[in-house]
Amino acid sequence: MNLDYTDDQLAFRDEVRAFLDAELPDRLTDRGRAGRALTKADHEEWHAILNAKGWLAGNWPADHGGAGWDAVQRHIFEDETTARGAPRIVPFGIAMLGPVLQKFGSPEQQAHYLPRILDGTDWWCQGYSEPGAGSDLASLRCEAVRDGDHYVVNGQKTWTTLGQYADHIFCLVRTSKEGKPQEGISFLLIDMDTPGVEVRPIVLIDGSAEVNEVWFTDVRVPVSNLVGEENKGWTYAKYLLTHERTNIAGVGFANAGLASLKRIAAAEMDGDAPLAANPHFAARVARVEIDLMAMATTNLRVVSAAAAGQAPGAESSMLKIKGTVIRQEINALTKLAVGPYALPFQSEAVEGDNEGPIGPDHAMRATGQYLNNRKLSIYGGSNEVQRSIIAKTMLEL
Repeated sequence: MNLDYTDDQLAFRDEVRAFLDAELPDRLTDRGRAGRALTKADHEEWHAILNAKGWLAGNWPADHGGAGWDAVQRHIFEDETTARGAPRIVPFGIAMLGPVLQKFGSPEQQAHYLPRILDGTDWWCQGYSEPGAGSDLASLRCEAVRDGDHYVVNGQKTWTTLGQYADHIFCLVRTSKEGKPQEGISFLLIDMDTPGVEVRPIVLIDGSAEVNEVWFTDVRVPVSNLVGEENKGWTYAKYLLTHERTNIAGVGFANAGLASLKRIAAAEMDGDAPLAANPHFAARVARVEIDLMAMATTNLRVVSAAAAGQAPGAESSMLKIKGTVIRQEINALTKLAVGPYALPFQSEAVEGDNEGPIGPDHAMRATGQYLNNRKLSIYGGSNEVQRSIIAKTMLEL
């Protein structure tokens, strides 16, 4: 298998780089590199820039307003934008719901929702996980009972990322308790302005509140908001998770993190020798770089196979696990390189005349990323579940 880019792919990479040079606002990259959270307006600005270029939905076909890229082009785009520090494309509408609607939605749903996802009219969040039903989605209990032309929804969703910004949520709900648990789940689109919907923030270990609980109390949802067939939501959920796990290895994020780690480790800290000169630390960096290079090659093999029409199997689970381990190790090494400046709270920074964090600008960012990225082991299917998938698929247990 030839993993080198073709001339056309190299030309596309050059086009992406030229676009980023011309259109990516420095203000957005500066916020990210300084560890400051992006606002909804920041995300909307970048989405609008990409949409104007026709590049917001690289995974969508052109007849639905997407770029129609193949897997290799999407990989190149994600790699280049991540390396430049561009904001990520918020995935819930573009990468998750959009493909489901294109595959299973009615013509009316496609005509109404897809353009609104692209132009930013609707901001979506994902309603899958519940207390006791995270990686085990078949155990979900949020219930939707048919009442004439509506479903009445009661229950709770949790870990709803950016739900505080969203005006719509796509949910897995239980519409039947007969048969296997997977057979009684439906896929429902809910307007979050509907009476009975309540969003409660969850404060994370890093102090941010990017995830939420969403409560539904007698929420009436039109039957026309059902995607596909009733009780077939498990099929649609698996299809969505296939798209969610595309490029879940996070090679671009890991490459950017490793480059940042090397810059920090090569700099003198308070007059001391660079940490990169420490043989033990240098060996750990070398080890994670070797692992990253091996994972990137494997990822390219999967991307190349996908471009040829082959569906990824257990390889996605392998990449998810390895990508998680590598990114968390890079976060840990970065926090170690920053040293005492990486303390999540420094009393000296808020006492007397001092304002803001003490130390280099990247110090607080290192801590925030380390803490926030502990979630990588869980989202997109926990690493434990992925190991079970590998065992069942590859070992036929």
